[in-house]
Amino acid sequence: MDGYFTNPLHHRLRGRVREFAEREVRPRIPAMEASRTAHRELSRLIARQGWLGATISRDHGGMGAGHLAKTIIIEELSRVSGAMGAMVQASQLGAAKIVHFGNEEQKKSWLPLISAGDCLPTIAVTEAESGGHVLGMAATAVRDGDEYILNGRKVYVGNSHVGDLHGVVVRTGPGSGGLTAFLVESDRPGFSTGEQLPAMGLHGFSFGELFFRDCRVPVRNRLGAEGDGLAVAYSSSVLYGRANLTAVSLGIHQAILDETTRFCAQRHRYGKPLHDLPSIKLKLGKLQSSLMTARLAAYHAVHLLDQGLPCDAELMNAKLINVESAIDSARSAMEIHAAAGLFTDRPIERYLRDALHMFAPAGTSDVQLLRLAEVALDTVKGQWSQRLSETVRLEPAV
Repeated sequence: MDGYFTNPLHHRLRGRVREFAEREVRPRIPAMEASRTAHRELSRLIARQGWLGATISRDHGGMGAGHLAKTIIIEELSRVSGAMGAMVQASQLGAAKIVHFGNEEQKKSWLPLISAGDCLPTIAVTEAESGGHVLGMAATAVRDGDEYILNGRKVYVGNSHVGDLHGVVVRTGPGSGGLTAFLVESDRPGFSTGEQLPAMGLHGFSFGELFFRDCRVPVRNRLGAEGDGLAVAYSSSVLYGRANLTAVSLGIHQAILDETTRFCAQRHRYGKPLHDLPSIKLKLGKLQSSLMTARLAAYHAVHLLDQGLPCDAELMNAKLINVESAIDSARSAMEIHAAAGLFTDRPIERYLRDALHMFAPAGTSDVQLLRLAEVALDTVKGQWSQRLSETVRLEPAV
């Protein structure tokens, strides 16, 4: 894919992120695995590298580097720690709503802070009772003069416990035109986070609950007009969520292959390295093939996104392929490791746990398949990638 999707600037970016991840992230993994809570210090350190601004224009302090560069950043962090890759992807997802729907004042106020790592943003859409059915949400905002009063609860919010600025979609009226998005600072009265519950994987990352109890938000914090909330939610999920989760899965997938080939070289059976056994060699070949296919799907989708071309289907497919293949490869790797993979002195069991966390966000595999069926049946009503392709102009430099 060199020379087609990536160029020397992308390679230099990859090298910088990889060196940082090995030096700063890998030594902290044991502590994150032990605590199973958000690692605030490391999250801030990563944010200060400027990588949250990958798709923020240089006019607003960002890298102006595009979605492929964003993918490489998340991929390389996730190769070492899925949790920290998830932290960056959630922050960049949180920035997307301002990039595409913020007014000039909001962009000038927040995008430079996000780009510098001084603000970790989130986006909060999902509710416990409605799940992926966005129109089923019940959290509300009621206009009161120059303010809105927010009430309700959001769940599975990436960066919930380290976020500074929450993009919240709530109901201001009935139907699909009754959703509105707001920017809510974490120190605003009436806002609180729930208890951070331990999860199966992604230790070091938080994806918890946000509560709004008569939380007053000024009108100037509204993103777009009343009724734009559905567009904020869907565009963030389609353009950033699917691509970002694809990148996390891709990084984990690469780590699975790296660790498994290393294990097969270290372990010997019948006087030879484990990888000399034909059955093991076949499994390694399958891992390599799956990873190559997954990376091709991922890079192709974000390449189209950077070109401003319609690519909703490619983004769905990339998420589907990368999540499913990472989980499948993790299971195959566990089979190769056998009993040795069950102990935490090796990271392969962590990769399996982390990979499973990529399944539900931005739509499960069944959701992606249902949307792809609409593509096959030519019943798609429109493409978010096409609607927003002209919103921001990104420079090619990294």
